[in-house]
Amino acid sequence: MNMRTRKHGETALFGALSGAVRSIAYKSAAVVGITTFASAVLASAASAQPIRHDAEHYVLLHQYAEQWAAEDKELDRRLAEIRERNDGKPPNIVYILIDDMGFGEFGMPELNKIRGGRTPSLDTLAKEGMTFTRFYAENICTSTRVAFMTGRYAVRTGMELTKVTPPEGVGFNDKEVTIAELLSNAGYTTHHIGKWHMGDIKEAYPTNQGFDYASFPMHNQVAYSFLTRDAELDARTTSFTPTTVDPDYGLDKTFRLYDWVTQVEGKRGGKLREWGIKPGEKPDIEFYKRVNDRFQEQAVESLRALASGDKPFFLNYWPQIPVAVLRSTDDGGCQTPNCGRWANAMAVVDGYIGELLAEIKKLGIENNTIVMVMGDNGPMKQDLELSGYSEWLFRGTKGQALEGGHRVGAFIRWPGAIEPGSIAGDMVFVSDLYTTFARIAGNTDGIPRDRIVDGVDQTAILLKGDTNGRRDYVHLYEVDTLKATVKQNMKIHWPPPGVNPAMAEFYNLYWDPREDNPLKYQGVWAGTPFVRMRIQHLRMKDKWPDWQPARGMPYEGVENLRPETKAMVRTWLKIYGDARDVVLGVEAIGN
Repeated sequence: MNMRTRKHGETALFGALSGAVRSIAYKSAAVVGITTFASAVLASAASAQPIRHDAEHYVLLHQYAEQWAAEDKELDRRLAEIRERNDGKPPNIVYILIDDMGFGEFGMPELNKIRGGRTPSLDTLAKEGMTFTRFYAENICTSTRVAFMTGRYAVRTGMELTKVTPPEGVGFNDKEVTIAELLSNAGYTTHHIGKWHMGDIKEAYPTNQGFDYASFPMHNQVAYSFLTRDAELDARTTSFTPTTVDPDYGLDKTFRLYDWVTQVEGKRGGKLREWGIKPGEKPDIEFYKRVNDRFQEQAVESLRALASGDKPFFLNYWPQIPVAVLRSTDDGGCQTPNCGRWANAMAVVDGYIGELLAEIKKLGIENNTIVMVMGDNGPMKQDLELSGYSEWLFRGTKGQALEGGHRVGAFIRWPGAIEPGSIAGDMVFVSDLYTTFARIAGNTDGIPRDRIVDGVDQTAILLKGDTNGRRDYVHLYEVDTLKATVKQNMKIHWPPPGVNPAMAEFYNLYWDPREDNPLKYQGVWAGTPFVRMRIQHLRMKDKWPDWQPARGMPYEGVENLRPETKAMVRTWLKIYGDARDVVLGVEAIGN
């Protein structure tokens, strides 16, 4: 048992198990034969090099291998027919990830009417495609983005901790094989526009992770909102800008760092250039608005450029709004009857998406373009009061392993392939998109086999509809701690180390989707199979340990750094020194 496992408190947890429960759990594993069966699958056709999945997938594969193999032949025929109708070209993919929007806040007009929100463009997209009702993201920004890009739980990559205060000096590891790289190797042109939030070091830049072109903010929205004078005047932050630092007692002039890189653009493997800001300029809310409008313009420009080429394309667009901690949209009038800050901003994002959908139709590429829109996690708890939103269908917010932290709205349109107006109740995890898009693009072989890939191919749901999913489980983490596990409609909240597992809380999510009232005795039967799932999941992590993030010099490769940014980085390097990894949360979280 390695140090990482011990950090999860498994020694204490397993020690608390009664002998009988432990025996049953291990016998259950033996009966199902997870390790044996997984090894047999991996060795049965060395030439095929099967993808290594998490333990629970082999429980399902043990039961459905023959059925799914036959179904895969049918799906391959369907995919070939779709390509044939489009001159042998695989579909373009437009993937839009919306920040901090919980389930039911867009694309569902019945719920929008209750809330007073309006998202007509997304409502139309949903009618023309498929709505997912059990779509799980990770519960925080960076983690969901990493899980989508790699097909893996964020904790496996070392990128499970969201960084908020620049600079960072850590980021995405170049050992990861991203969805952009898979699609690029399948012949796609790849562009990324908007939020990235996966590191400010060279190897983490999207242009070094498979994208031919990218324009993105170097950090997340905190750099534009909380760390400004506007935020202080709006009582969103305190004592940060120089005007609010006590000149008599603020001895340490390095306690606050300013002048980070804002937004940059560049091409694959090349230098980046910061744009939209001049030396000496300080970001404010008007700056943030201009940047967001420019990202939208760049998304439309990219769409036109990509459509004019001969290759299929992948456009990855991650808007910074509706995050609206400040007045990030025009608050002069209400965008919706709700009129909350975030609800107003969501209406603006809906307009952005409507513009892209109209452009796709105008360019004549609608019939061979997949458009996917989803949220990245639940709402931000700290800003619910003025957002216009609240915890409602599900309890929990961003950062929590409750359903409200993970369950998000998700919609996908693929004319001629996905039945319009369809609804899928199958469980889907964000990493499944990695494996699914790779298959649709024709590059399943490019998915790495030297690591665990959590993403499950869900092409069958898209082409055959509801009840054709290949997942009925998901493990839910808060940072690097396994906090809950969902299996079918049952959920367990794992007790902390040192607490007897018999004290775990069980929920029937059909009865209690808000997780307000743990079952008293009706879920006792689920303890043993859930413990078996946990043991096998963590055993796999022992065999294929979690990775560390990459570390490096912030902003390396940005060719036009402002003088004040260069000075700030020199100060950062000098002051943080040997404490750098701990301060950044790298060593502190056990990586």
